[in-house]
Amino acid sequence: MLEGCKTARERWGGVSDIVDRWLNERQDLIVLYCSINGVTPEEDQRPVQDKLEEFCQLLVDYVSAGHFEVYEQLVREGHEFDDGGIEETRNIFPTIEDNTQICLDFNDSCGNFSSLTHMKDELSKMGERLADRFEMEDKLIEVLHNRHRELVN
Repeated sequence: MLEGCKTARERWGGVSDIVDRWLNERQDLIVLYCSINGVTPEEDQRPVQDKLEEFCQLLVDYVSAGHFEVYEQLVREGHEFDDGGIEETRNIFPTIEDNTQICLDFNDSCGNFSSLTHMKDELSKMGERLADRFEMEDKLIEVLHNRHRELVN
């Protein structure tokens, strides 16, 4: 099942580190989202636009890490263990692709909100999309990685 003399731990132990680092980035994204969403002009110590730009940058970084690092590792692991996980998650990837485009569109419109109300409305929609995304990503992690943890550790 696994190549030559490499143990599962040698081969897949690093995936846990990649996933953990990525989930920490997700947490940072959520914290920043909440800090922007709860802001009022009277109490904000830091300009909303600065927070929004930081959020957009973190959003793009998070989405990119998913596509170019995490999903790739999860799929590779799923193929190696060949236990049906790839088939089980196959329909998730097109939905994540659509969600990614929504995230990138939000980033592109980041500086073009006409008012705080407009920004909060769009941010609220983005929050819903992120919740959907996180649910799909959690399913990928569960099916393609966590199922094999006992074999890796």
